[in-house]
Amino acid sequence: MRYRKLGRWGVQVSEIGLGSWLTYGGTVEEDTAVACLHRAYELGVNFFDTANVYERGRSEEVVGRAIADLPRDDLVLATKVYGPMSPPDRPWPNDRGLSRKHVTEQCEASLRRLGTDRIDLYQCHRYDTATPLEETCRAMDDLVRAGKVVYWGVSEWSADQIAHAIDLCRTRGWAEPVSNQPQYSALWRDPEERVLPTCGEHGLGNVVWSPLAMGILTGKYRSVDDVPPDSRAAGDHATLMRRYFTQEVLDAVAQARELAEEAGVPLTHLALRWTLRRPEVSSAIVGATRVGHVDDNVAAGDLDVDRDVLERFDAALAAVAAS
Repeated sequence: MRYRKLGRWGVQVSEIGLGSWLTYGGTVEEDTAVACLHRAYELGVNFFDTANVYERGRSEEVVGRAIADLPRDDLVLATKVYGPMSPPDRPWPNDRGLSRKHVTEQCEASLRRLGTDRIDLYQCHRYDTATPLEETCRAMDDLVRAGKVVYWGVSEWSADQIAHAIDLCRTRGWAEPVSNQPQYSALWRDPEERVLPTCGEHGLGNVVWSPLAMGILTGKYRSVDDVPPDSRAAGDHATLMRRYFTQEVLDAVAQARELAEEAGVPLTHLALRWTLRRPEVSSAIVGATRVGHVDDNVAAGDLDVDRDVLERFDAALAAVAAS
């Protein structure tokens, strides 16, 4: 496994990270989740990502129990704050967002669920237009100074929002965000226009989510009329794939798969290396519902791909990519 610095900062994360969205604490049995996390660690993964809102805390609990048997100092443990945490049938006004109250309370709750004394990377899951940015940045600085958070970052913030936060923190002498977590893949290129360049300019690393485009870039889907019964596209989360699940996209992915076969590289590995070709990207976060997925995805962390192959892969998907 290879490692990269998180932007200009000293901490290093594995090029392949393991996430828990839609899996641990939900559709995946806990024994399998623990096995996946342990296998990832055995293979050199040190970056593990979750969020308080994933299954309303259950994902953090599963991750916490899984890492209890691992050397804590070897890990870069990340979670997030922003989403609503009270029951849907009884919402409370302060149960969401990035106010000092919610951030502070949810940090304590995440620490309990994860069974740890610190969060290595605490991320603002979305931008909060209802809370002054100054309040959020100061709250994060306080958590860093208290030793409960080592670094803080953002997720799905715009280029201007990221730049404003950096400028504010540097002006006030506060701990500044060190990372961004955008969606990024060969089928979702929106961050390339402004977000990735802004992060590069200000020294933030990017730990990107859905680098396999919700599984589309695994190549398992051949036709919109022939959906594998045990796949995500056939389950409760099929609506999340709607943007990608068109025959035009699947035909382009089929071309990319042929290119990968010609180059002797698994399609998933090629898709992950394409994402990691950008210097602003520190880690590509993958999911795994069984140990075999971990073995397959993590292998991309040790792969070298010729530039020509990456360029042809890029061209095969450019016309159908969102940007």
